[in-house]
Amino acid sequence: MNLQFIDLDDLTVSKLNVRKHGAKDIADLKTSIAALGVLQPLLVRPHEEGGFEVIAGQRRLNACRALAREAKEAKQSGEPPKSEPIPCLIMEDGEDAAAIEASLAENIERLPMDEIDQFKALSKLVKEGRGVEDIAATFGITERMVQQRLALGRLYAPILNAYRRNDIHARDLRNLTMATMKQQKAWWALVKDEEAYVPTGSQLKDWLFGGAHIPTSNAIFDVEASELAVVSDLFGEEAYFADATAFWKHQDDALHMLATCYEASGWEEAVTMERGAYFATWDHRKTSKKDCGKVFIAVSQSGEVSEHEGYITNAEAKRRKKAAKGKDAQKAEKPELTKPALNYVDLHRHATVRADLLGHSSVALRVIAAHMLAGSDLWHVGAEPQRAAKPEFAASLEQNKGQERVEGEREAIAALMDCELHDGYTAIADIFGKLQSLSDEEVLRVLTYLMAETLSVHSPLIDTLGQTMETKMRDYWAPDETFFGLVRDKEILNAMVGEYAGEVSALGNSTEPAKTQRSILNSCSNGARTPADPMWVPRYFSFPRGSYRRDANFEGKAVQDHQHDAEHMAA
Repeated sequence: MNLQFIDLDDLTVSKLNVRKHGAKDIADLKTSIAALGVLQPLLVRPHEEGGFEVIAGQRRLNACRALAREAKEAKQSGEPPKSEPIPCLIMEDGEDAAAIEASLAENIERLPMDEIDQFKALSKLVKEGRGVEDIAATFGITERMVQQRLALGRLYAPILNAYRRNDIHARDLRNLTMATMKQQKAWWALVKDEEAYVPTGSQLKDWLFGGAHIPTSNAIFDVEASELAVVSDLFGEEAYFADATAFWKHQDDALHMLATCYEASGWEEAVTMERGAYFATWDHRKTSKKDCGKVFIAVSQSGEVSEHEGYITNAEAKRRKKAAKGKDAQKAEKPELTKPALNYVDLHRHATVRADLLGHSSVALRVIAAHMLAGSDLWHVGAEPQRAAKPEFAASLEQNKGQERVEGEREAIAALMDCELHDGYTAIADIFGKLQSLSDEEVLRVLTYLMAETLSVHSPLIDTLGQTMETKMRDYWAPDETFFGLVRDKEILNAMVGEYAGEVSALGNSTEPAKTQRSILNSCSNGARTPADPMWVPRYFSFPRGSYRRDANFEGKAVQDHQHDAEHMAA
């Protein structure tokens, strides 16, 4: 290619230029070109009707034309100056595929094209005879990404057009690539019907699959042997069962067999919980097999199965105690937090203390000794699974810096031990031989990691360790909208406002609904409002765990005085 300076009037945009959307977004380029000129030459080739067509550089061309128009309009009299020629690299005449390829490569490195433009460009390359593997290698992207973009070609045209207008969320567009054309047209008909309910997000997946969208990884039966229809999700790592009813028939049979095997092995009973019910360890008491303990099998709405060995319910434990001693059991006090809220708090406290434990090897050794002496439901050794009751809890937990620190240590320990952790290891003698070759300091590091990785979310040690290590929650966690949405009590929310936003805000809003209180708290956490205490954490996250109801400042007459002051200010 050779470099030439070409007049704007001699340049047109080629039909092979892959950018169809976003080409008019030139505000940033205008400022740059006005100050520095065109730094990156346009890619052009001779046009059959004369002049040159732009293969790559449409936004630069539009920016130069806009600057030329502005200069002409600013000229008050006389002949306007002719626009300056701009630098261009001239391609030789060749096949269209080469031109498309050059345009696509140029645009990938600059302002990202939307998915529809990418789909159309890649489709043209496929029509020119390029394979998926070849396209992926050419542009340094994965074959999966190429397949994802080409999957958009399965979509109903009105749906694609609506997405281009930002009328449809990208998440829904991707989900619809798993739908049949008949389903797509039916869904589009719902969109056009102003009185119809239009399923979106996870509800759209449910709608497509006739019920809960169930990943194949949740099956406890042989998926291949079942011959059930499966739909792959190109935009995720999962595949889903096409027929939820057929899945549950196989899954229920497998659950029955699982429960039968547990009871045959000597457990008092294997209880398959109601679908979607959450197993809360705090509502159960650990009981061994010889003491008539049971196994509880929890099954989520998406088919995920978790087994909890050696428990009885607290209610049954009380009945047993009453039968043994002949005394009435006291009615349990209603918990201050709902089960989902308690799960959220426990997960973050666990993640924070576990990360802090990595820096306290002497503490970890003593915790290990305690586990060996007293036993633990996790002492296999197996990693704590950190099961979140809701997807948003899992998303929030990913933001906890403690998670990142432990995951980094996991990779370092795996490299040190030269094996995959929690994967059966090989033979115990081989592991011992490896440990023999490590220094005492390295072995201590391995033990510290193992203790942190196997620390149970619901262990009472979380409080003790947090106090012992003087753990600071704000080193790892920050208040977020997910947590505030879980607190239902308006007085507790107002108490939090007093601590986070300041007492003036709390007094002025004490009679406002919970929604207003949460809005104030979220404003403090997202930076829209300056908090009174930037390092504030709710009392539930302190060590030991705090409470608002048991604090005299927020009970009885104090709450009434709080409301009275607010009413007086309003008056």
